Amino acid sequence: MKTLITGAAGFIGFHLVNRLLARGDEVVGLDVLNDYYDVNLKYDRLAYAGINKGEISYGKLVQSTLHPNYRFVQMRLEDAEQLLQLSEKEGFDAACNLAAQAGVRYSIINPKAYIDSNIVGFANILEACRHSGVRHLAYASSSSVYGLNEQMPFSTGDNVDHPVSLYAASKKSNELMAHTYSHLFGLPTTGLRFFTVYGPWGRPDMALFLFTKAILAGEPIQVFNHGDMVRDFTYIDDIVEGVVRVIDHPPAGNSGWDGLRPDPASSPAPYKVYNIGNQNPVRLLDFIAAIEKALGKTAQMDFQPIQPGDVPATSADVSDLVKNLGYKPETPVSIGIERFIAWYLGYYAEGRGQNRLILDTI
Repeated sequence: MKTLITGAAGFIGFHLVNRLLARGDEVVGLDVLNDYYDVNLKYDRLAYAGINKGEISYGKLVQSTLHPNYRFVQMRLEDAEQLLQLSEKEGFDAACNLAAQAGVRYSIINPKAYIDSNIVGFANILEACRHSGVRHLAYASSSSVYGLNEQMPFSTGDNVDHPVSLYAASKKSNELMAHTYSHLFGLPTTGLRFFTVYGPWGRPDMALFLFTKAILAGEPIQVFNHGDMVRDFTYIDDIVEGVVRVIDHPPAGNSGWDGLRPDPASSPAPYKVYNIGNQNPVRLLDFIAAIEKALGKTAQMDFQPIQPGDVPATSADVSDLVKNLGYKPETPVSIGIERFIAWYLGYYAEGRGQNRLILDTI
C-alpha cells in the first residue's frame, strides 16, 4: 500500500512512518518543519529513517538513504495547489493526516496558527484526497473535543459541543468537515481521538518531557490544578498499532444508523470516529511518582491553579476499537515511562545542554 503521512517529522508521525516501512509499505512523508518546538528533534527523527537534513528543500521529494520505499517532502498544508499536485502525481491508496498546530495553551496565544493549519490545511487535505482518488483518509482528532463533558469515561457517543480551547474546536471542526466529504463524495474517513500520547521521541512541550528535564536539572516542575488531575496516558506504540489497524480498515458506513437517534461516531456515509486511549486513567501525582522512580530522583513541585483551556480529567471508552478492530491499548504507564527515560538519557548527553544530541545513539 502507498500511503501519505502528514506530520511525518512529528512525534506520532515519526513512529507511524517507521512502523509502515517495517512492514514493507511505500510511504511519502510530509511536514512543514516549523519551530513550534526544537526543530532539531524533528530533523533527527527524519534522520532515523534516512532523510538527510542537507537534502531538504521546500517542495522537493527527498529519497531516504535507508529505505527505498520512503520519500519525504517539506510542504505546508496551506499550499493547496502543491498538495493536490503531489496527491495526483503519487496516486496514494491511503492518507493519514497527523499534521496540525498542536497544543492547547498555545492556541490561546496564537489562534491564527490553528486556523491556518488545522482548518484551512485540513480542508486542503480533504480536497486533495477527493480529487486524487484516495481510498481512505485517517486523521488525528483529540480527546480535547470532549471539553466540558464530565461523563466518564468519554464515549464517542457523547456530545462534544462545548470545547474549551480553539485547538479542541479545530479538531471537532475536522470531524465535521470529514463527515461532509464522506457524505457528499463517498470519501471514507476515520477520525482518531488521541488521549495524552507519550513515549520515546516525544514532544518537548508535553508533561513527561518537561518533568524529566526539570527533575534532572534539579528545577521545580509546575503541577497544575494543585495536582488534582487525571489523564488517560497512552503509550506511543499502542497509539501506532491502533492507527495502523484503522488505516487498514476503511469504514463502509453504518447501515443501521438512525436519523431519529443519530450516533455521532458513525453515519450512513463511510465515516467513523474512534477513541484511542489506555482506558486506565492515572492521577498526575502518580504519574510524577513513576518518573521519580525511573530517574531515581525526587521532584520539586510548584503547585499551580488549572490553566485556561485545560480540563481536570480524561478517560477513554475504547469499546468501538475493541469491537471493530479487535484492539485495546494496554501498556502500563510504569513501563512506558521507563522506556521514555531510557530513550531520553540515551538521546541527550549529560552536561552538554538539553539541545545537544548524542549522535552515535541513533
